[in-house]
Amino acid sequence: MRLLVASDHAAIELRQAVVDHLRGLGHAVEVSGPASGERADYPDQAALVAHAVAAGQADAGVLLCGTGIGMSIAANKVPGIRAALVHDVSTARLAAEHNRANILCLGARVLGPVVALDCVDAWLQTAFEARHQHRLDLITALERSA
Repeated sequence: MRLLVASDHAAIELRQAVVDHLRGLGHAVEVSGPASGERADYPDQAALVAHAVAAGQADAGVLLCGTGIGMSIAANKVPGIRAALVHDVSTARLAAEHNRANILCLGARVLGPVVALDCVDAWLQTAFEARHQHRLDLITALERSA
């Protein structure tokens, strides 16, 4: 898969762990965000990844900030994006299975690296269940009515 991974300054270490893990699994990964000691605004990083995923320039994305909340809010402003904030393997699996989340959001201040990587794996390994397509169609209709 072609994946984009980005973070703000609060999640640089976890971002690197996610990138290393994904590359170790054989995925093509592009990275965005600040280097150590630099600050970055999460809406800018979320927009970069969300627009690229929506345009088909990447298959999916992973966004990380302190809690994951800001990234998920910002990314979900882009039509076609279903960014899911997850906190454990169950929510990561359901984000893929029920919501076909195309961006996974993680919080570096609320998740340890082991749980975060387990979430990434669960999200990537879980197939979307087509029986939920009607609900995704309703979400798309909401985007178009805005």
